[in-house]
Amino acid sequence: MKRITTLLLLLFAAAVSHAQLKPVEQASTLKFTIKNLGFDVDGSFTGFEGNISFDPQSLAASSFDVTIKTATINTDNNLRDEHLKGSSFFDARNYPNIRLTVSKVMPTNKIGLYMLNGQLTIKGKTQAIQFPFSATAIARGYQFKGSFKMKRKDFGVGGTSTVADELEVVLDVTATKSQASS
Repeated sequence: MKRITTLLLLLFAAAVSHAQLKPVEQASTLKFTIKNLGFDVDGSFTGFEGNISFDPQSLAASSFDVTIKTATINTDNNLRDEHLKGSSFFDARNYPNIRLTVSKVMPTNKIGLYMLNGQLTIKGKTQAIQFPFSATAIARGYQFKGSFKMKRKDFGVGGTSTVADELEVVLDVTATKSQASS
């Protein structure tokens, strides 16, 4: 019985490996927390799109190219959200997407935990980014979880606003095999 279970797990992993994965909008979240006048303000984005290729057995072949829509920002305050979509913050009209591209994924010393090296683009400004993430195999794909801190001013977001420069971003992305690769 143990051999059969092991064989099934290997077959499942092989079926998911090298597959073109797509983010599942309804099962994915990008949340952030930033201080404004000393108080935490939480928010989120939706509108996930992109392509993910992930193979834990061949990390060199892994890549991520994922975007979210800036106009989907939600802080549970409509007035604030409209302000954040404006030109001094995300300028959603001229910069409709935030993009993360990753061409290097490295192992860590913990099973299921990896290090991502990529490029984050916001408002036409691109910065190198590195952070750890977990990858858990699910039916037809993976669930990726990670978090990182960034500085909004590095991307020209918010100018001299009273909002803190540093914020924390938490990702929870479910990605499954696209229909074309089934």
